[in-house]
Amino acid sequence: MHPIYTNMGFLEEIQRRRTFGIISHPDAGKTTLTEKLLLFGGAIQEAGAVKNNKIKKGATSDFMEIERQRGISVSTSVLAFNYKDKKINILDTPGHKDFAEDTFRTLTAVDSVIVVIDVAKGVEEQTEKLVAVCRMRKIPIIVFINKLDREGKDAFDLMDEVEQKLGLRVTPLSFPIGMGYDFQGIYNLWEQNINLFSGDNRKNIEETIAFSDVKNPELEKIIGQKPADRLREELELIDEVYPKFDQQDYLDGKLQPVFFGSALNNFGVRELLDCFVEIAPSPRAKESETRLVDSKEEKMTGFVFKIHANMDPKHRDRLAFIKIVSGTFERNKPYYHVRQKKNLKFSSPNAFFAEKKEIVDISYPGDIVGLHDTGNFKIGDTLTEGEIMSFKGIPSFSPEHFRYINNADPMKAKQLDKGIDQLMDEGVAQLFTLEMNNRKIIGTVGALQYEVIQYRLEHEYGAKCTYENFPVHKACWVKPNDPKSDEFKEFRRIKQKFLAHDKYGQLVFLADSDFTIQMTQNKYPNVKLFFTSEFE
Repeated sequence: MHPIYTNMGFLEEIQRRRTFGIISHPDAGKTTLTEKLLLFGGAIQEAGAVKNNKIKKGATSDFMEIERQRGISVSTSVLAFNYKDKKINILDTPGHKDFAEDTFRTLTAVDSVIVVIDVAKGVEEQTEKLVAVCRMRKIPIIVFINKLDREGKDAFDLMDEVEQKLGLRVTPLSFPIGMGYDFQGIYNLWEQNINLFSGDNRKNIEETIAFSDVKNPELEKIIGQKPADRLREELELIDEVYPKFDQQDYLDGKLQPVFFGSALNNFGVRELLDCFVEIAPSPRAKESETRLVDSKEEKMTGFVFKIHANMDPKHRDRLAFIKIVSGTFERNKPYYHVRQKKNLKFSSPNAFFAEKKEIVDISYPGDIVGLHDTGNFKIGDTLTEGEIMSFKGIPSFSPEHFRYINNADPMKAKQLDKGIDQLMDEGVAQLFTLEMNNRKIIGTVGALQYEVIQYRLEHEYGAKCTYENFPVHKACWVKPNDPKSDEFKEFRRIKQKFLAHDKYGQLVFLADSDFTIQMTQNKYPNVKLFFTSEFE
């Protein structure tokens, strides 16, 4: 058993922390919801609308130039604020499927998630994939059904869809009064009050009317006869059909509370946040390859889940984002870098508020700390106080798209190499180097990443590149049973044109079709092919 802290101050700090991610399909309103949560934390005075690119004030969490131009989030940002004596860390993830890998990695660093669903579109495919990952890891989920001021599906139909498509078991903690054109507000089952919708998104916070008894005839005066009758019927139905909310079931990932609102109009967001700070888990234990690490342990452990280069174009800086799992992370104290087998000290660990960062002296479990990195870190690296262990679950997957990358300016070869190297460390894409001629191939999950890479190479490193197609279907990591066998030698000879190394020097076979993979496995049964590489 590892020593558990008994220091009350430390335990209180852990209890105060709520670290969560917001996930959704693109355009369901994830970034807008993040903005409004920050508004309640008093962190920003006025929330930026994400839709209109003409407005100079962009969303606080989209700080890369390319995101401002496109109006989408392409990299995970970290935002922290205080609310009702709780310290809240939000990881805002990219919704765009081309950046899904960044999101999968971020899910290793959160203790719970909020899933945002568009009232008109319902459950979309990107949401299904992300929720599947959360269920696999038993992450507690709260569902927020957004855009209620627009015409959309019936509330009960939506909850059915969430149950069927996402495999969740839901219970509403707030419920809409009307929808779209008739939308009047929501009834908050958690606090038993009515929140009326004024439709004025300039108002920071809507007024709430306490209403513990819906049978009270006052209800007709407030929302009218017909809506009042309908609301009473619906609440009765909820009572009969849905399970009562149970916090332990929610924490175990067996029950998912649902809230309704409109993030753009800042409506229903306070209800979500007030309930969230009460029920959501404080930092949870995390599985490493050797044992389960409890957040209350004395010794510091943490892992890198993201690397971000050039957060500030004026200074070439790389930040490694570390999630603290246990103990306290202190400035200027040496910590052991398990993969490199050496101690490192950090004189300016950062805490975040989107692009504003400040130096922190001490961080607690659940916190995300940014460490200035000169190339020591890779995604998945673990820091400890000397214990040799590594945290599990940050694989890289086979990319979907492959292209040769060529240097468009021979004078800038060095800058190009450095740029590619750093962007790959960030996990933007994967680099494969062909054995035959050392040509570089970039593999990505989505085609949009090629634009991002080209743009960032030019604007951050002053290097220009061009691409040409490379007809590959999948990257397969190769593991021979016996590297000295004749079978493996023959495999290498026959397939030499299609063999490459990834960034970590692992051998990869770039196959042009499923048929080729099948044939290769039949012909060389002792050479195993894998579609993911668990990071070493």
